[in-house]
Amino acid sequence: MVGGVGKVIGAVVLLTAAYFPFHGATEAADGGATYIAVGGTTLVPYGWVDFCQRYRGECDSGPAQALDVRSNPDTMKRIRQINAWVNGNVKPMSDMEHWGVVDRWDYPSDGYGDCEDYALLKRRLLINEGFPRQGLLMTVVKDEKGEGHAILTVKTNKGEYVLDNLDDEVRPWNKTRYRFVKRQSQTDENVWVDLGEPTSAPLVVSR
Repeated sequence: MVGGVGKVIGAVVLLTAAYFPFHGATEAADGGATYIAVGGTTLVPYGWVDFCQRYRGECDSGPAQALDVRSNPDTMKRIRQINAWVNGNVKPMSDMEHWGVVDRWDYPSDGYGDCEDYALLKRRLLINEGFPRQGLLMTVVKDEKGEGHAILTVKTNKGEYVLDNLDDEVRPWNKTRYRFVKRQSQTDENVWVDLGEPTSAPLVVSR
């Protein structure tokens, strides 16, 4: 399992458009879709800043036009497959156990990680299959206990969906029990925006 995850991270070319017929992205949203209320810019999580210092080539795409993932049976099927595959092939481990620090965002290249590591890998695999990074948004939420948690939000032209290491089901954002706090901006991955009603951000995300 550990070696398998490492191979995927090192050779994502196995997950290509030839294997998965991706149908592009769209700027226009479906009028009947359900979306999270987006507010103004906010503080960028330290974990993302630190991640980008170590993986500079993956955080320097710069400002871009907002694009949604175009939802169709093929794209949604592949999103579900990747969510389930990562959840099943990465074992949970806290950052303190893994790295000896409270919070570190990284790829689970050794087969272990916590919530943000799962989300980062899902994001990377989807980007390498041709999904627009503008529709794949690292997101910070609070759970029912008010504890910090990280997920990947997939913004499509037919609504927004959550990819969660605690749930193999890909659910609409409003079908979760989370309080959405902030996420990446669609137009710049290094800018973060508030979500929903104002609330204090968790100090760490660690599930």
